[in-house]
Amino acid sequence: MRILRGRTVEAAIVGIYTLLQVGAVVAVLSIGKDICIPLALAALLTFLLAPLVTRLERWIGRIAAVLVAVIAISGFTGVLGYVVAQQVVDLTVKLPDYQANIQAKLRSFQSSSDGSFSRFTRTIEELRKDLPGSEQASSDAKPGSTGPTPVAVRLVEPKQGFSSNAQVVLASLINACALAGLVLLLSVFMLMRREDLRGRMIRLIGQGRISVTTHAMADAGSRVARYLVMQLIVNATYGIPVAIGLYLIGVPNALLWGALAIVLRFIPYVGPWIAAAVPVALSLAVSDGWTMPMMTIGLFVVLEIVSNNVMEPWLYGTSTGVSSLALILAAVFWAWLWGPIGLVLATPLTVCLVVMGRHVPKLAFLSVLFSDEEPLAPHQECYHRLLRADLTEGTALVDAFLKSNSLTALYDTVLIPVLATAEADHGHDELDTEQRASLHQGVRDILDDLIDYPLVASKDDPPKTVDASGETQPAPTCRVLCLPVRAIRDELAASMLAHVLKQQGFDAEALSAKLTTVDLVELVVQRAPEAVCISVVAPSAVVHARHICGKLHARLPKLKIVVGMWGADESAAGAAQILRASGADEVSVSVADAVAQFATFAAEVAHEMTPAPIPRDETARIAALTGLALLESGQDPRFDRITAKLARVFDVPIALLSLVDRDRLVYKSAFGLPAKLAGAGCPPRSHSVCGHVIAKNDVLVIEDLARDVRFAHNPWLIEHGLRFYAGVPIRAANGQPIGSLCMLDTKPRALDGRDARHLQSIADELTELLKGSEPLAAEEREVSAVEVR
Repeated sequence: MRILRGRTVEAAIVGIYTLLQVGAVVAVLSIGKDICIPLALAALLTFLLAPLVTRLERWIGRIAAVLVAVIAISGFTGVLGYVVAQQVVDLTVKLPDYQANIQAKLRSFQSSSDGSFSRFTRTIEELRKDLPGSEQASSDAKPGSTGPTPVAVRLVEPKQGFSSNAQVVLASLINACALAGLVLLLSVFMLMRREDLRGRMIRLIGQGRISVTTHAMADAGSRVARYLVMQLIVNATYGIPVAIGLYLIGVPNALLWGALAIVLRFIPYVGPWIAAAVPVALSLAVSDGWTMPMMTIGLFVVLEIVSNNVMEPWLYGTSTGVSSLALILAAVFWAWLWGPIGLVLATPLTVCLVVMGRHVPKLAFLSVLFSDEEPLAPHQECYHRLLRADLTEGTALVDAFLKSNSLTALYDTVLIPVLATAEADHGHDELDTEQRASLHQGVRDILDDLIDYPLVASKDDPPKTVDASGETQPAPTCRVLCLPVRAIRDELAASMLAHVLKQQGFDAEALSAKLTTVDLVELVVQRAPEAVCISVVAPSAVVHARHICGKLHARLPKLKIVVGMWGADESAAGAAQILRASGADEVSVSVADAVAQFATFAAEVAHEMTPAPIPRDETARIAALTGLALLESGQDPRFDRITAKLARVFDVPIALLSLVDRDRLVYKSAFGLPAKLAGAGCPPRSHSVCGHVIAKNDVLVIEDLARDVRFAHNPWLIEHGLRFYAGVPIRAANGQPIGSLCMLDTKPRALDGRDARHLQSIADELTELLKGSEPLAAEEREVSAVEVR
């Protein structure tokens, strides 16, 4: 038998206690409804009159303001009641005149004897007679039976006289007048002492939580007052057209039905149907044909459509905060508890309950049950769907989220919290290893689907800069490696960050969680990025992140290090101090924050030019270059034909064959090189892109030199307006890279894999040419290959 944990037992006890409290409150409301109903109506009336009283107080004082407001509302209600009463009397007088039309309408509904429905009814009746136990069957079964004839007995209630009916009506009127008088009296005192009542409520309910209680009362008051005012306006814009339309159609007592429509629409859902039913029935009674009833029905249908789809959204603006289902349930509950008055009070009381649920933790279930907010946060809904292994629904949720949010927001508020929640549940033994692995795979599949997600501008983008000519320049970027600490969740979060950084133009890559700490550090040293991010998904410990951070700082002191403690809360301040002491430059808790940090680092690094690294076997490389005796030799026409053909085939203005000496760059062949560049002599190796080709010893393609932090502030490139570079190393016989065959352009461009392979094949031919083996044949093969291209 599974033993409940302490927190589960405590939660169960709290839940039972809360249910008992709710039951006690419902019992009090039911038993004491004679007291609660006047109080609730008085409070509702106070909400309506408080703004008017507050304005009148400025000129005539509080007491006079309250009396004027109450007398005004009472007088308006009295006049309206008198008009409605006159309409009722008039309808009562005219009702006998409509008897003939009513009987004609009823006869028109009767089906003829030859109708299908009549035949069906007769068939059922014949079959019923044959059933055992029916009177007809019993009489047929015993034709000769004798006995006393049963006597029919019927209980008839005595008819009530006029006096009895008058007593009932008079009692109802007295009760209604007494209730109205009590409500007005309570409203007067509530309006006069409203600050005192508010203070006592705050002290009674909000002991130790005055601010929360104050905000809750203000929220409830504003919502209820706004609901009542807007509902009154909506009802008026509905009831007045009803009265005018019914008058034009010819329905008697149109003013009565318009006023009834205004009042009944305060009752959710049921009220409009009642308001429409009586005029429609009356139109059937007074008209000889069907034109008037159909016009009456059409009037109500059109007004309902306009009111529900135009007036209510326009006037309400924001909703009351209560869901539609909650309003229906509330109407049923309060009608059961307090009768028809409960229907009128259902919406305001439910609004107050929802506000209490939002501000009082123990009553949070009220907000969950009744509010119009989403029952689950986006990350909870995504977590729920991925736990069900429903990738289709998970992807649909992500797509819906991205319609109104950025990719960064998706990672920060949905997917990373999903990973953190899964890890927390796994730590509490609420999620087994297989389920966690399945969830991780679901997140990975979502990330794969988002690879080609288009870049959408958002507030998280790095700021753009404007040059002297007024043209917008891209923000500086840098190379970033995202390092997972040790787990799959860390790798997934690192992939999210790398994806966002790539969209912002950074050269970013996420490494695998399968790599050891030693492998991660060596890989960082080998690739020499400007910055790294150590990815840690909460609630993981920071011990491993601290270890990696220390090793990286020891090996690369100038490396910018950001530790991403994804999903961490305020309690991570101590861990952040420890990480900074270990060498971290910044600690971020969100992808958006990390992107901003890297944008700052890129701006700092962009002001420094990054020279090409020197290979470890530089001495052997220089020896191989010197042994070829190419540095001092003159121009070779064969090299010139190769660079010319290269420029023509790839449609670039500049093609170079450069030799990289110890401190300088020597152009062995230069096609299209501007005279200013050609006359400048040998550029320094530290300013050359070809030096990076030597360091990489592989094909190097820079689609936009201005967006690569290594070359964005290279004075040689900036001075001559060069934006594109593609180069491949030229090797000596011993395999040492001695130079590069490259092409440049003054505008950014792309180079696909096929072009890169073709460039490499030309370089291979050139390598053979440099070796001196088959010099002419090699050059001819190269020319043929280029012509095929």
